[in-house]
Parts: sequence; structure tokens; C-alpha cells
Amino acid sequence: MIDHARDLASVRDATERLLTAVGKLDNASVTESSRLPGWTRGHVLAHLARNADALVNVFEGRPMYVSGEARDADIERDAPRPLDVQLTDVRESAARFQDASAAPADWSRTVELRNGVTDTASRVPFRRWVEVELHHVDLGVGYELEDLPAEFGERETAFLAARFTGHPDVPPTRLTDGTHVWSTGREADEPEVTVAGHPADLLGWLAGRRQGSALTVEGGPLPSLPPL
Repeated sequence: MIDHARDLASVRDATERLLTAVGKLDNASVTESSRLPGWTRGHVLAHLARNADALVNVFEGRPMYVSGEARDADIERDAPRPLDVQLTDVRESAARFQDASAAPADWSRTVELRNGVTDTASRVPFRRWVEVELHHVDLGVGYELEDLPAEFGERETAFLAARFTGHPDVPPTRLTDGTHVWSTGREADEPEVTVAGHPADLLGWLAGRRQGSALTVEGGPLPSLPPL
């Protein structure tokens, strides 16, 4: 069962970790490349701030973004800002998200995200947690997939495995980190491929953050995953 209040607390903790780490940078560092192709650290920080505001829109029944073009333009506009402005924006937008989450609401209601994707309101805090944790890694400031909270890693691995379940281009696949087992890909009585590895390597591959070279594969080559 989703515990949205607990997830909101996890979002607060993750945001503070990120703000503390970014606060040690300088203006030049913010303009340097992140681990996301074509994005500087400033792009990542701008995206995090605008994503928080977009999720406020979701909670309040408005479209998440006016359009994909407007979303991209806002990130490009905000990316070059100096460090102190970036930090203030991430902090204040995160507070707006928490305030919107604190309003009395039906957490079982269905909300609409980007590109027509729908989910229950209670899962939105976890989606924000994903944004904060993975983009903290993307900043390339010393926070790695191995540093992610264990609960988060397990839940995000399960979420991504479910996302690729039934996808016609992904073979029936068994995933394991040695302790947990998930299935993904096309429906089948038996998996064609088994992919195993350290939790961070498995999550990194599913999330498009690692190539999967550290994983072991039985039954065929490592499946190619569609973009997220």
C-alpha cells in the first residue's frame, strides 16, 4: 500500500540532501555538463524546480505543463542562472509542492500527468521522489546510485520493471539483485532472459543511467530497453 505521507517525508529528506550537495558548488560548476546529454547542471536544477511546480498543477487539477514546448523553454530560460538563484528556486518550489500536498484531498483520485499518463494522487509523491533522487545522481556531484536509499531502489526497480511489462520490443525477462526478483517484457509462461546484478547496476540499467556492462545475462543478450 502506498503511504503518501511517508513518501512526502522522503521527498523532503532527498531534497535537503540535494540542496546541501549543490550548495557546495560555485557558479562555474553550475554551468558545467551534467551526466544527462546536452544538459548542464543548471538545466537539471531548473528542471527540478519546474517539475515541482508542475506537480502542484497536477494536485490542483490543472495541466501539468502548458505544452512540451513550454516545458522545454522554461528549462532553457532558467538553466543559466547563478547558483544562489538556482538554490532558492529549488527550495521554494519544493516548499510549494509540500504545501500543495498538505491540502485536504482525496488521495485515491486519478490525476493526469504528462502525455496523457494517469495515476492515483497517492503515487505522485513517489514520482517526485524519483525525480529528486535520480537527478541528484545526474548532477555528478558525488552522489551515486549506490548511495540511494535501499527502499527507494527496490521500489523504483519494481516501478520500472512494471513500466516495461508487456512491451512488445522487450523479451520476457527475469530480473534479480540476488534478493528480489521481478519480471518484465512481453508476456510469456517462462522468461527468455535472466538479468542479474548489484541493485545499483540493475536500477541504473533500467533507468537509462548505466549501460548494463556490470550485469550478468543468461538466455540471450542483454535486452535493449525503450527510452523512458
